Amino acid sequence: MRRFFLAATMLAAVIALFAGCKEKKGEVQVPEQEVTEEKVLTGRKVVMIIAPQNFRDEELLQPKRVLTEKGAAVTVACASLETAKGMLGAEVKPDMLASEIKPEDWDAIILVGGTGATHYFEDSSVHSTLKGAIKENKIVGAICIAPVTLANAGILVGKKATVYSSEAQSLKDKGAEYTGKDVERDGKIITASRPQAAEEFGNAIAQALME
Repeated sequence: MRRFFLAATMLAAVIALFAGCKEKKGEVQVPEQEVTEEKVLTGRKVVMIIAPQNFRDEELLQPKRVLTEKGAAVTVACASLETAKGMLGAEVKPDMLASEIKPEDWDAIILVGGTGATHYFEDSSVHSTLKGAIKENKIVGAICIAPVTLANAGILVGKKATVYSSEAQSLKDKGAEYTGKDVERDGKIITASRPQAAEEFGNAIAQALME
């Protein structure tokens, strides 16, 4: 009788152990695979125009990061090939001259803001490039005070656009519908009003490039 009791006890323990192992096996969590940024913009080419001095650092760097992480090739253009300096200390060696930009070679042409962006307000070469980009149905963007260059080029007439608040009247005077939003998109034209909107601006450009 005692042997039978011991055998039964051992059998029960084995069954319990087996059941416990099954339960633990069912609870095992398979590690999730690391999520990597999908390169949805591979093959897309973007040129960003900065001023030789006092471009706004994050208005270049944040949209550039957003776009490159998604696979776009981003080139920096400037009025000079000398190292450009940002308002917050960034130093960037331009890849090409702004005057050499051919609209047909790019999917998007973006103007970076900062106090130095006034350099292009009356730049006839850049104005011609922007007009050509619109004719070629390319994406055109500008942030901070840089939308004034778009307005002076004559491509914001009848378009919704935003700009740093100090330049709102400049856009209105050139026929734009000023909205005051952080980021505004009207067709292929994307504008943003301030440095704090730089990442959102980059995402808006990326979305337009995916369409």
